[in-house]
Amino acid sequence: MSSEHDQEIAHMIDPTVPELSKLETMRHSAAHVMADAIKQLWPAAKLAFGPHTEDGFYYDIEMSHRLSPDDFPAIEEKMQEIVKGKHPFVCEAVERDAAVELFQAANETFKVEAISSIPEGAPLTLYRSGDFVDLCRGPHVENTGQIRAFKLLRVAGAYWRGDEKGPMLQRLYGTAFPDKKQLKKYLADLEEAKKRDHRKLGVELGLFHFDPIAPASPFFTQRGATIYNLLQEYVRGLYRKYDYGEVITPQIFDMDLFRTSGHYDHYKDNMFACEIDEREFGVKPMNCPAHCVLYRQSRHSYRELPIRMADFGRLHRYERAGVTHGLTRVRTFCQDDAHVFCRVDQLEDEIEAVTKMILETYEVFGFEDVEIEISTRPESYLGELETWERAEQALAGALERQNIDYKINAGDGAFYGPKIDFGVRDALRRPWQLGTCQLDFQLPERFGLEYVDSDDARSRPVMIHRAMLGSLERFFGVYLEHTAGKFPTWLAPVQIAILPITDAHQGWADEVEAACRAAGLRVETDRRSEKLGLKIREATLMRVPYMLVLGDKEVEARAVAPRSRDGKTGPAEALADFVERISAEGRVPA
Repeated sequence: MSSEHDQEIAHMIDPTVPELSKLETMRHSAAHVMADAIKQLWPAAKLAFGPHTEDGFYYDIEMSHRLSPDDFPAIEEKMQEIVKGKHPFVCEAVERDAAVELFQAANETFKVEAISSIPEGAPLTLYRSGDFVDLCRGPHVENTGQIRAFKLLRVAGAYWRGDEKGPMLQRLYGTAFPDKKQLKKYLADLEEAKKRDHRKLGVELGLFHFDPIAPASPFFTQRGATIYNLLQEYVRGLYRKYDYGEVITPQIFDMDLFRTSGHYDHYKDNMFACEIDEREFGVKPMNCPAHCVLYRQSRHSYRELPIRMADFGRLHRYERAGVTHGLTRVRTFCQDDAHVFCRVDQLEDEIEAVTKMILETYEVFGFEDVEIEISTRPESYLGELETWERAEQALAGALERQNIDYKINAGDGAFYGPKIDFGVRDALRRPWQLGTCQLDFQLPERFGLEYVDSDDARSRPVMIHRAMLGSLERFFGVYLEHTAGKFPTWLAPVQIAILPITDAHQGWADEVEAACRAAGLRVETDRRSEKLGLKIREATLMRVPYMLVLGDKEVEARAVAPRSRDGKTGPAEALADFVERISAEGRVPA
């Protein structure tokens, strides 16, 4: 897979200037201004590349001084000077030898290496602004004065060209907006994101933790496991609705399985392997090869198709320590994973059903902004062109039949089939790619999968890889941040906190708890001799949906007065009525 730096080098020789929005263009120019400021403050710094990003920009730099937030004010002040100078951005075509000479003289070794990676005769352009010059395709704003409100955000590490054996660079991130008001809102959202960080909330709410004894592998507590199991329960309900059969497959396989599937050649470095009885084994990183083995255990008629296999099997993938991140990038996880084996003429109906499952799921979890993208045939592909075209038409047709808008990502499909990716935006408008519907012509071929068609001849099924939430661990982290820990009642690990005011109210508290438990509700009673205010505060911090404060009035009336985690107190109601209402609210969506 090409690194970000390789992609930037490829952009250098793209015959077309990329079409960027005004905001993207300004951010790209801001990256140049930031690099200019750094070179003025630390002349020995060496520059790699600095593109715009979805929410800002960055520049990768090699320098002896270790950047920290303490340096940001000085860099920003120098950037302001450059902006006030209103230096024009001037594009200049340059010959390869002249560009090499220019950057060699400036000791910009990364630029020289980048140029050496560009084919002979490819056009090269420079952009100048003031005394600063950079190897760049553009576009840029007219002058530095058009760069408005900006802010440096953080610094991280990045290997040159993604090679761990190469130089470690410092990646300085920033953002820019047309005005200070938009910048202020963005910075406020960043602060809110810090509060919602699932790694922080997971500890505060007692949901999971990590330990060096099992790197990048979460330990779920009883509360966290409750949520995890409820996610699976919801998905299993969809399996019943959409006629999926759940299977269980082994976790450790002879490596011959992965040689057959192709993962041995292309994915072995991401697998955990071991030798047993002089045979090489691997812990499965995905379920699809095992499902192919299951499919070929029996002879299948065209009348049996489609066959839909679902599997919550635990998967293990070796992720480098530098890329793991809380629950969103772990080494062990399970997916709401399924594979559909069907005939080509069934593709559109199956894709439509998968799409409905996925969109229904996102509606349940409150993701209203869903982005859908079809990735089409790449230059190098497996299978017949006619089959690919029919598959792509099936993907598009299934969406169009449902009046669903989508984008085309031309040529970005896997070599074994086109796909639909489903992305959502969370409460802070951050994008997350979750679901997928991937067509696969390769694995049925590799495993020799067949069915007997209507002419009594043997035909090859098409395989659909399908996930809605994706990795449950990753979704857990995403959804925890989306809700800030305020899970809907059906998913909350504790749905009701019973708070007797004094010991005199413990008897009624016991009866209330028993009634709630009998109805299957998840309830805890705080029997400590603490002040009521403290009990309410702690239950609120734990995001418990309902608190029942029990005092003399409630005991006398044999009633409850529910208080929500948002501080709203409802009218007193009979215990039976409350239990019935919360039981309905707390039921796993069907």
